[in-house]
Amino acid sequence: MAGTTDEARLEERWRGILAVHARTQGEIDRSLHPYGLGASDFEVLHLLATATPPSGEQCRVQNLVGRLHLSQSALSRLIARLERNGLVERSTCPTDRRGVYVQLTARGRELHGETLPVQRAALARALGD
Repeated sequence: MAGTTDEARLEERWRGILAVHARTQGEIDRSLHPYGLGASDFEVLHLLATATPPSGEQCRVQNLVGRLHLSQSALSRLIARLERNGLVERSTCPTDRRGVYVQLTARGRELHGETLPVQRAALARALGD
């Protein structure tokens, strides 16, 4: 019997985590919608704005995969959309054609700066006590 109760509590905690995530993601999406961004778009812009690759290097797309909760293909599509909107630029690694670099454009950096307080306020609303 104790095993079943422990499992039920574990499942309840998991459902609670999912609910907090969904509520927070929705709040961020609604807040960023007027800027033409969603939560995942913002996360890519934020990671690129705050990434500190070695001097003179760009950020490899592969390095972003582990920091976002997106598949490689979903991230590639998201970056392609951000590129079409003029927010990021992609380039291939000259020594490894499989490697793709991505960096913010001036427009992407400006939009990140404008939306950072909006995203933070959405986080505070969703996660505040």
